[in-house]
Amino acid sequence: MTLFNQRHRILFSRKLQQKTRSILYRFKISENTFAVLLAVVIGVLGGLGNYLFRKTIELIHWLVVEQSMEFFDIQLEEWSYRRLLVILFPVIGGLLMIPMWFLFGKDLKGGFAGFLVSVNLKGAKLPFRPLFTRGLAAAITLGTGGSAGQEGPIAVICGTIGSRFGRLFKLRGSKLKVLVACGAAAGVAATFNAPIAGVFFAAEIVLLSSFEVTSFTMIVVASGIATVVSRALLGNGSELVAPAYAMSSFWELGLYLLLGIMIGGLAVGFINLFYRIKDVIDGVKVPKLVKPVLGGLLVGLIGLFLPQVFGNGYEFMSEVLSGHYAWHLLLLLVLAKMVATGVTIGSGLPGGLFAPCLFVGAVAGGAFGHVMATLMPGADISPGAYALVGMGAFLAATTHAPMTAIFLLFEITDSYEVIIPIMLTCVIGTAIARHLKKESLETAELSRLGIDLEAGKERNIMKSLRVGDVMQTEVESIPENMTLGQFADFIQRTQHTNFPLVNGAGELTGIISVQDFMDVVFEKNLMDLVVVKELATADVITVYAEENLDAAMRRIGYRNIEQLPVVDRETGRKLYGIISRHDMISAYNRALMARNMVEEDA
Repeated sequence: MTLFNQRHRILFSRKLQQKTRSILYRFKISENTFAVLLAVVIGVLGGLGNYLFRKTIELIHWLVVEQSMEFFDIQLEEWSYRRLLVILFPVIGGLLMIPMWFLFGKDLKGGFAGFLVSVNLKGAKLPFRPLFTRGLAAAITLGTGGSAGQEGPIAVICGTIGSRFGRLFKLRGSKLKVLVACGAAAGVAATFNAPIAGVFFAAEIVLLSSFEVTSFTMIVVASGIATVVSRALLGNGSELVAPAYAMSSFWELGLYLLLGIMIGGLAVGFINLFYRIKDVIDGVKVPKLVKPVLGGLLVGLIGLFLPQVFGNGYEFMSEVLSGHYAWHLLLLLVLAKMVATGVTIGSGLPGGLFAPCLFVGAVAGGAFGHVMATLMPGADISPGAYALVGMGAFLAATTHAPMTAIFLLFEITDSYEVIIPIMLTCVIGTAIARHLKKESLETAELSRLGIDLEAGKERNIMKSLRVGDVMQTEVESIPENMTLGQFADFIQRTQHTNFPLVNGAGELTGIISVQDFMDVVFEKNLMDLVVVKELATADVITVYAEENLDAAMRRIGYRNIEQLPVVDRETGRKLYGIISRHDMISAYNRALMARNMVEEDA
């Protein structure tokens, strides 16, 4: 951004602030009321944004897929050489992604996980351009058959709208963060025609359950308004169509309990498989811009035999919820969709993970229901009901957001009967998944980078700094055979209070403090007879150079000491340096100041 444009933006923002204060004062509008009015505007724009995003996906799908199938007379129901052309649909998406990554690569990085980091750790200041570039890239992925979802991208798009409005009025901190959450709630609510689910999506996933009553009110308003706008533009229907839910008897709750346990383990398997595929693709030695094309080719090969994996899969899911398809096909689609999603996202084709989670849960639950119906033919089991509950439970288990899943299913079915089974299955599935793996599908990527969203900005700054970059390499160590008399002369010439002991090979053997020496300072007859090793602490708490400052600070707090020797990992005795509490605090303050300056410039 040029200096002229930045100055123009600042002047415009100041004039807008002054005008806004004048209007608020004239009409006696409180700050909370103004915040709600902002939520209304964000809700309207969120509904419009969802409409435009969906129409963009449909346009790309019509241009690439529908026109090609009509021109080449491709029939997915029958096998012929023309069906081989479906492999090319995701490949076209990969080819279209090459100029996107070349021109706007910075905008496409991070995905929804990067969005969560920006909201919770970087002041919620989201750049404006990715609203269009990332949205278009996700539309290309979905429109050409990539196995991904539209909920993550629409949450980012609408969250960016909230961020820009907040920055326009110079809002910062928690207020700006809430406006971003309003946008995310609006996007998800408009997508599913489910305002309550949108609210809990923002609360559980975006804000990590850290919200107040005032912010909750704003999120509710934005979510509700976005749903109204979406219904006005697209009708009252949802992306997912589910038949009326029915449970034949309460003994079925035992089967839902079993389904929850199965779904919890399956969710952890999906998370591990997703990142394993991503690591394999990252390790392939080909140019980065080629990977989306290769990823599209692999997805196309899977789709040649199982075309249900293409796109977000909502139409197929609706059929599964009605009890269609055999259990063996549904079971095969569990693995196929997992692999196709990992390849799509891992190869650099942008998209969300919300819809794939719903898909996997639906087909897994449907397969479970069909198997149970076969084993118990007289029990009047509806496989579609288990597909419905499995869909929500898998979403809850992979995202660690049970309330979002519970209310999403409730709003899709509009049935109170679904509440008890879905609550039971979601809670059990989430508990099993959390027990087996602490991180969710989105936060696992951040955990691999050493980022813990729930820890907050301060701890994550400490985790980003390495001991080796902060430690003092000039260490005042002393030989372990130094006498107390020599040590008394030594400490008069230094300002330090703790000293590592080393042997003849330069290896760490202990640590002694001035306080240890004070216990015998008046025993003159011991000064030349006792060596410092006899007073030193042999059980030394150490730290490695490659560890982060968060680990070092917690180790210092464990014994309430001021310094830690830094040693090699192989032997744990070779002394590299020493790090103090003061060194760590100074490094943290410098990093915090640098990060704040970057956020101010963003």
